[in-house]
Amino acid sequence: MVRAVVTASMTTPDSKRVEHHEHQELVDTTPEELAPLYRQMLAIRRLEEASAKAYSAGKIGGFLHLIIGQEAVCVGAIAALEKKDYVVATYREHGHAYAKGVAARPILAELYGKKTGCVKGLGGSMHIFDKATNFLGGYGIVGGHVPIAAGAAFASKYRGDGAVTLCFFGEGASTIGGFTEGLALAALWKLPIVLICENNQYSMGTPVYRSLAVEDVSLRALGHGMARDRFDGDDVVKVKRRIAEAVERARTTGEPTLVEVITYRFRGHSMSDPGLYRTKDEVEEWKRRDPLPRCRQRLLDVGMPEAEIAALEDDVKTEIEDAVKFAEESPAADEYKKYVVKE
Repeated sequence: MVRAVVTASMTTPDSKRVEHHEHQELVDTTPEELAPLYRQMLAIRRLEEASAKAYSAGKIGGFLHLIIGQEAVCVGAIAALEKKDYVVATYREHGHAYAKGVAARPILAELYGKKTGCVKGLGGSMHIFDKATNFLGGYGIVGGHVPIAAGAAFASKYRGDGAVTLCFFGEGASTIGGFTEGLALAALWKLPIVLICENNQYSMGTPVYRSLAVEDVSLRALGHGMARDRFDGDDVVKVKRRIAEAVERARTTGEPTLVEVITYRFRGHSMSDPGLYRTKDEVEEWKRRDPLPRCRQRLLDVGMPEAEIAALEDDVKTEIEDAVKFAEESPAADEYKKYVVKE
């Protein structure tokens, strides 16, 4: 086990803990904890790469927003949940769905517009939904899903079922009215919700310094007397630990938390965006912080044999190749009219 001294981790309305990358302290972990997290991140990366390839070949239509580079945020955060908990995400949600337990086969089939997809091929990339895993959907309206997540948390409080809702959004959504409304209701009604800002530095192609007067999104919590946290999202174990604090608070006290996780996407906003507004040096600098090779090296450091890591990676390769084959061979979606309820 690798050990390091970790700062006391209570997140309060006054907390603000952001570390510079070179000064980040490692969180204690074991191969038993870390290997499943690495596997999930790697599977999401390979699933996204397969999606990009299929899109470029014309096999996936519509929009396609990839999470490549941000995998540690969704994997670490969702690892802090129980099965009964809920997740609400944006249109960049393939990884969140996978981390919540949706299999690669129905995710890719949905992207392909196939009948075997999560929502029978009718939602596509931006509208994955899976009732069985309590993945309450990806949403295409920026910030509009935050009040929906607050509603899910309200339902849990009303029922007294002890469930917590995680709501993911980008820093661009923090300027939208729906975000403010959802934040206000969560604080006022003390809802069991954790609001997670995945700050990937760009709102579409607009950098944070051009879109936010105050770049610290977590400060919005202070106006509502809400707990907050802010940290870098390169280390999947650290993400899991810090989000677990907020989840525990929500579950035991019913109090919400606003968490900002600093991350980066290596590709443009969508497949149609070449990302020319970023310099190559900037992208390369962030790639040196890529959570996947960082996690792989950490596995070696905590004692997992190279052969076992390689076997895990081969297993992921087989899983995603199978999912691609399944999606390509599945029947096309039925016409949407068959699913419209007639009066």
